[in-house]
Formats: sequence, C-alpha cells, structure tokens
Amino acid sequence: MPIVKTNGINLAYDSLGDESSEAILLIAGLGTQMIRWTISFCQQLADRGYRVIRFDNRDAGCSTHFADRQILDFGALAA
Repeated sequence: MPIVKTNGINLAYDSLGDESSEAILLIAGLGTQMIRWTISFCQQLADRGYRVIRFDNRDAGCSTHFADRQILDFGALAA
C-alpha cells in the first residue's frame, strides 16, 4: 500500500484509474479508514474516466496512530 509522508505523519492511500486522468479525492469523516469508500463505488468512478484516490485518515487503518496523545473532546471542538 502506498504511503505519503508529510509533517511527521504517514497517510496510507490507494488509487484506481489512469494516473493521467482528472482526479477525485474521496475524503471520509474524521478517523475513518479508506474502506469507507467501497471498491465497487471507486471502480464505477474509475470506469467513467477518473483517477480515484482514497486514504486512511490519521489514527485510522494503516496511517499514523497517535496512541500517546490525549483523546480529543469532540464537543469542545465542535463548539
């Protein structure tokens, strides 16, 4: 699985379709794995001529996990 390394974080991703085609970047919610976007859905987009990119958010799947960090207070974050 390809990994992008940036700012000390590794983000795992995969890509379907022709790399020279217009890209669609699928972004799921906070802490969500790329598998939230099913292969069949991604393949349908690729079959329409797009390059489809999906990724594991940090702390999910094969991306960097921050187990040593405090858990966010999502209520405070939303406020």
